[in-house]
Amino acid sequence: MKNVKSVLSSALVWTFVISTLSITFLGFVMFEATKASVQITKNGEQQLVRTHADTVKELLADLHVTLEPHDRLSHELSQPITYGMDVEYTESKSINLTIDKKANRFHTTAATVGEFLNAQQLELKERDYISHDMDSFIKDGMKLEVKKAIQVTFNDGGEKQKIWTTASTVEEFLSKQDVTIDELDQLNVSKTDKVHAEIPISITRIEKVKDVVEEEVEYTVITRKDDSIPEGEERIISDGEVGLVTKEYQVTITNGEETNRKLVRETVQKESQDQIVALGTKVEAPKVETKRVTASADKAKSSQEPAETNVVATSASSDTSPTPSRSSGSRAKTLHMKATAYSANCPGCSGLTATGINLKANPDKKVIAVDPSVIPLGSRVWVEGYGYAVAGDTGGAIQGNEIDVFIPSKSRASSFGHRTVQVKILE
Repeated sequence: MKNVKSVLSSALVWTFVISTLSITFLGFVMFEATKASVQITKNGEQQLVRTHADTVKELLADLHVTLEPHDRLSHELSQPITYGMDVEYTESKSINLTIDKKANRFHTTAATVGEFLNAQQLELKERDYISHDMDSFIKDGMKLEVKKAIQVTFNDGGEKQKIWTTASTVEEFLSKQDVTIDELDQLNVSKTDKVHAEIPISITRIEKVKDVVEEEVEYTVITRKDDSIPEGEERIISDGEVGLVTKEYQVTITNGEETNRKLVRETVQKESQDQIVALGTKVEAPKVETKRVTASADKAKSSQEPAETNVVATSASSDTSPTPSRSSGSRAKTLHMKATAYSANCPGCSGLTATGINLKANPDKKVIAVDPSVIPLGSRVWVEGYGYAVAGDTGGAIQGNEIDVFIPSKSRASSFGHRTVQVKILE
């Protein structure tokens, strides 16, 4: 009996345990079966949740989510939970935005920088600067910088252009343009100045270079009187030689153009040799004629004069004026004329005169250009300060009392200038 009671007691215990477990299991199954399935997207990550929450607020509480003012929620907190509901929650992030040195703090639920800027209705152009790519993901505490480009007038050594830039200072602008400033160059503003659309940036390019040139030194013509040569004749005793000098200049070039030239050194390579010219002063003795007068020529006077008398007469003119004429018994026509020098080496000049004289082949020839209506071509003349010459050329600009005197050296012709001279037409 004792054994039977023990077996029955054990059976009752096991029956109780099994019943309790069954009831618990059935309760758990019933509890789970009554849960609602909800799809929730949290900050872009999806998950399926089974919940007994009655409202969206209770659901977020079960998920330990605290809704902040700038967060985004797809449903109202009081909205009841229904089977298959899709709830989307996005946590807001803090972002610091600086636009042209002006900083502001924003809270946003945008996923990327591009979405954030669009939400702020901030339009950017390709030339503007932004510190992050448009598709960069927003992170909490991100520092975003934007610089709006401005148009600046830039003049570099005379080359002017308009450039869009986001540079803050002049130095930054020059660096972005890959522009360097040399020691002598001049900048119109300071490198530390801020860049403004209204203030142009200008660089004056200055350089100093050495220029070495060779210049001819014209010889001097020295005239000496010679009484062994007939008056009016000229003879070259010794030929003149052109000298040569080397000049070194320091040249200042501003924006590509020469603005200053300073002589630094001058070296004589060859001395010039004077030309010696003898001017004849010998005066020829006058010719004398002897006439024979007979008594039969004048009977009335024969009683008072010898039968034959020698009478001396001279053909020399009684005029003692120092006319430089080579002709005996004639007077030179004297004119006052405006004189200008010319050479045969001007651009396009052939060197041939109107009468066929080759001035390039005969540089020592004394020739003047005239108006033939005043001085006939071929005339022998004497020109004050020039000497004896021939009227062998004409010119379209020579009219009336004007002449051009030929000087072989271009520099000497330039130094002759314009002057009024005395001209004597000899023959």
